[in-house]
Amino acid sequence: MNSLVCDSTSSSSILQIRDFLYTELTPVIRSKRTIVIICIGTDRSTGDSLGPLVGYKLKCLVRKNLIIYGDLEEPIHAKNLVTTLESIKSQHNNPYIVAIDASLGKLQNVGNIYIEKKPLFPGMALNKGLPSVGDLSITGIVNISGNFEFMVLQNTRLFTVMTIADTISKGIYHFAIKSLGGKNSSLDDVLNNISSSN
Repeated sequence: MNSLVCDSTSSSSILQIRDFLYTELTPVIRSKRTIVIICIGTDRSTGDSLGPLVGYKLKCLVRKNLIIYGDLEEPIHAKNLVTTLESIKSQHNNPYIVAIDASLGKLQNVGNIYIEKKPLFPGMALNKGLPSVGDLSITGIVNISGNFEFMVLQNTRLFTVMTIADTISKGIYHFAIKSLGGKNSSLDDVLNNISSSN
């Protein structure tokens, strides 16, 4: 299976994400490659804050072979993406990169999460001209595409972004527990606290 589409509001989506990632990334773990999760976006725009929110929720998940870049404190965005990618390549030998970012789409797809075995192109909606990122990509449709997409991102509902971020982060968390083992109570606390604030 090359892709997964799921609804962030569905109770089954967390397990769908967990199982898809487990299938795709278990061979990567067995080959001893480091998995690097890059959460792209900025906390200065509601619609573009999906990546930093996921990174914030998963910051306690970091293990020896699972590294996370990008959160609310230190977001990965257009101005530092290239240098971040250079840093990752210099610090990790042949890492497997999972890229996470917000996206705009059709009205009926708002709230959906897409996981694909291909890179994503951050900033495409705003014509940023950034490099492609990732061996595998996870995108959340936060709002509708169309004219004035910068304004659309600025006026996106935080509830929608938080719902998508919560589902993605929990799916990744449960994948890590299933594949790498070792329950992390501090991460449970972080996820529960953020979920209860929605």
